[in-house]
Amino acid sequence: MEKYKAIPEGYMTVGEVAKKMDVTVRTLQYYHKEGLLIPSLESEGGRRLYTHKDVIKLHQILSLKHLGFSLNDIKNNLTSLDTPEDVAKALTEQSTTIREKIETLTESLKQIESLQAEVLQMHSVDFKKYADIIVNLQMKNKFYWLIKHFDDNILDYCRNHFDKDSGLAMIDNFTSILDKVIRLQKEGVLPESEKGQTLAKEFWEMIMEFTGGDMSILTNLIENFNGKDNEWKQKQAIANDFIEKALGAYFTTLDYNPLEEGAK
Repeated sequence: MEKYKAIPEGYMTVGEVAKKMDVTVRTLQYYHKEGLLIPSLESEGGRRLYTHKDVIKLHQILSLKHLGFSLNDIKNNLTSLDTPEDVAKALTEQSTTIREKIETLTESLKQIESLQAEVLQMHSVDFKKYADIIVNLQMKNKFYWLIKHFDDNILDYCRNHFDKDSGLAMIDNFTSILDKVIRLQKEGVLPESEKGQTLAKEFWEMIMEFTGGDMSILTNLIENFNGKDNEWKQKQAIANDFIEKALGAYFTTLDYNPLEEGAK
C-alpha cells in the first residue's frame, strides 16, 4: 500500500466510506484487519484511503454478510474486479446467491404462516402436532392441515408405520382414487358396474394397506377423517355416496362385510 502526503483525487477516507455505505469506521478497520477490504492507499499520516472500486467490494461483503455468510466464507467467495467481465461475474454470483436466499426465506415464511393458521384453528396448545405440521410442510405435503383433526392414536399410528416416502405415497394414492371416483360419477358410471367394482377393490386394498387390516384403526380414521376442511369436505361429500355403494356391492360379491364384522 503506497503512502501519499495528500489525498489524491478519486480517493476517500475511511470516514467518508463509512458514511457513504452506512457502516462504522470500526467495521472498516475490522475488515482491513481480517484481510477482507484492504485500503488501496495510505497517506503519510497513516490515513487509509479507499477508491470507488473498494466501495463496490465493500458492497459485496455487506450483501453476503446480510445473507448469513461468515466472514471466512465471504473472504473465500470474493472475486477480483479488474475487468468488466470480473465485475459482471461478481454481480451475477451475488444476485444468484440473493435469489436463492429469497426463495429459502419465502418458503420459510409460507411455512410459518401456514403453521400460524393451523395453530389458531386448534383448541389447545399441542407442540407435538405443531412439530408434525412443520415436518409435513417441509415435505411439501399439501394435506398437512389434516393433522390438526387427528387424535393422538391416529398420529402415533402414522408416525410408527409410515416414513416420508410411504406417507406421501399413501396420500397421493388416496387423492388419486378420490379423483377417479369423482370422474366416474361425472361420466355416469354406476357403482355396481365393472369400473365401479374395480375402483372399490382398489380403494379397499388401499385401506387395508394403511390399517394393516386393523378395523379399530379404520373406525378411528373415519371418525377423524371427517372432512372438516371446506374444500376437502366438498370433494369427500361428492365421493362418499359412490364409494359406499361400490363397496357395498364389492362386499356382497365377497359374501363378507368387514365393516360390519369390525363393528361387532
